[in-house]
Amino acid sequence: GRASSIVVSGTEIRRPAGQAKNGAANAPAFSPSQLLDYELEVGCFIGAENLLGEPVSIRLAESRIFGLCLLNDWSARDIQSWEYQPLGPFLAKNFATSISPWVVTWEALAPFRAAAYRRPPSDPPPLSYLYSKENAEQGAIDLTLEVFIQSREMHRKGLAPLRLCRSNACNLYWTMAQMIAHHTSNGCNLRPGDLLGTGTVSGPDRGSQGCLLESTQRGAEPILLPDGTQRKFLEDGDEIILRGYCERAEFITIGFGECRGIILPSHC
Repeated sequence: GRASSIVVSGTEIRRPAGQAKNGAANAPAFSPSQLLDYELEVGCFIGAENLLGEPVSIRLAESRIFGLCLLNDWSARDIQSWEYQPLGPFLAKNFATSISPWVVTWEALAPFRAAAYRRPPSDPPPLSYLYSKENAEQGAIDLTLEVFIQSREMHRKGLAPLRLCRSNACNLYWTMAQMIAHHTSNGCNLRPGDLLGTGTVSGPDRGSQGCLLESTQRGAEPILLPDGTQRKFLEDGDEIILRGYCERAEFITIGFGECRGIILPSHC
């Protein structure tokens, strides 16, 4: 984890360069990423710390949460695929992470609690340190999440952004409490202001995938934009917009605002 390249909505994102290896090449080459992607995520801000060496139980985990925001974990898929073994995603993700400009407090989300993701019968149940009856019954947040794209040409022609995805935080396999309980299970200390990302929030239906890697089937099924062009991955001048909101009958709708970022050409 790093905090230096976490930026607020509206900050321009420079296309990263890095090592990647074409399948036919004998060696990797250093060049601008050609497979730049977004990742629709929710960010979780920590409000209360735990001491080094002291795990946070699943029953106390929510008491450590201050609030949530929208989070775009930009990803260079060609760099990622090359460095994934043995490093895991490293330079493919640390060049920028965008977040929405304010935090919605955990208390404000109380009316929008929902049951945790229902796992298929074939999946193993969570281990005991990741399970509580209360978390299973209302550990999730009914938060609608959307992703839009507007190309440079769409903007020039006055065309509205195209919605690429509509998902929901209820699709998350793990709840916020489970993430905190697991992250601290080895005694790692979280501090006020720490930010955790949920990972990509994708749903089971077409149009609910939270990144281009999934929605285009690794580029095999390009997306047609209103300007007549196609997208397998992001091009320079593309702007990605994340939006989120919670709504339920008899309660005031809570908006998460927008998380925006436009892609600039690489310096390389």
